[in-house]
Order: sequence, then structure tokens, then C-alpha cells
Amino acid sequence: MNFIDQLYELYKNQLTGDEEDVLIIVSGILSELTREEMLALITDMTREEIYQMLGTYMVDKLRVKLVEKGAGLPDAAVPPDGFTH
Repeated sequence: MNFIDQLYELYKNQLTGDEEDVLIIVSGILSELTREEMLALITDMTREEIYQMLGTYMVDKLRVKLVEKGAGLPDAAVPPDGFTH
């Protein structure tokens, strides 16, 4: 994505390789963009980039939902022997 290349060039001397740096930069930039500007960035993306972006978003949101709802965990887990320990 051309926008990411431009961001990298702009901040490459300030980045330490720490994920927190990236989160701060991206969060700051996104907070300044209007919805229309964000949609323009998406319009410039390839299908593969959109696929990756939506896939990452959907996986993250589904993980959060699973944790919130406790999916996969029985409501009243009873040990196999039937006794509560």
C-alpha cells in the first residue's frame, strides 16, 4: 500500500521496532482522518490488501466476542468424576 510506504519513509528514523511505536503512529494518524479520507485510502487498496485488512479486523472482533461470551467454555463445568473439588 502506497500510504504505508509513505508512512514508513516519514517515520523510519523514529521507529524502534516496538509495536507500541506503530500503534501510537497509526492511532494518531487515523484519529486525524475523516471517514471520507479513510474510505479514499481503502479505494486505493488492492483486493488482497482489503482482504487482509477485513480478515484481520474480523478475526480480532470474533476473538473479543468469544472472550466476552465465554464461548467454548461450559456454563457449569462439572469434573468428569461428577464431584466438585
